[in-house]
Amino acid sequence: MTTEQNHVNEESNTDNTAGRDFVFGSLIGGVVGAVVALLLAPKSGRELRGNINENSTEWKARAGEWKDRAVESSSQLSKNVSEKSQELGTKVKDSTKNLQEKVKNNKNSSDDEEAEKAAQEVAEAIDEAAQELEKQQGSTTSSNI
Repeated sequence: MTTEQNHVNEESNTDNTAGRDFVFGSLIGGVVGAVVALLLAPKSGRELRGNINENSTEWKARAGEWKDRAVESSSQLSKNVSEKSQELGTKVKDSTKNLQEKVKNNKNSSDDEEAEKAAQEVAEAIDEAAQELEKQQGSTTSSNI
């Protein structure tokens, strides 16, 4: 054999040994851990299983309550968002109509100041509605926590 082949064979043997050592060490560690756990356990196996069952039932009930609360909160949030978005839509439509009327009137009178004032009113109405919506969402989110 050449030196290259010997080197490859040695690496292969080293990899196999390392893998076997790891598996062997893991098995020994698992067995030692199980023995120590049994020796130091404060309760019998039957008692421990009973406690685990009681606790799991309690946690399952709590999880159900949390789920119900989350569903209720999300439906309330959805309802609030829907109402606020409808209000916002109504305000935008009203402001748009007012702006259109003022623009029509301004076409007749050619008053740029009036048109700018009307546009400012629409922008303020939109900002106000958006702030109300954000405020409502923030209060609903904080009440859910």
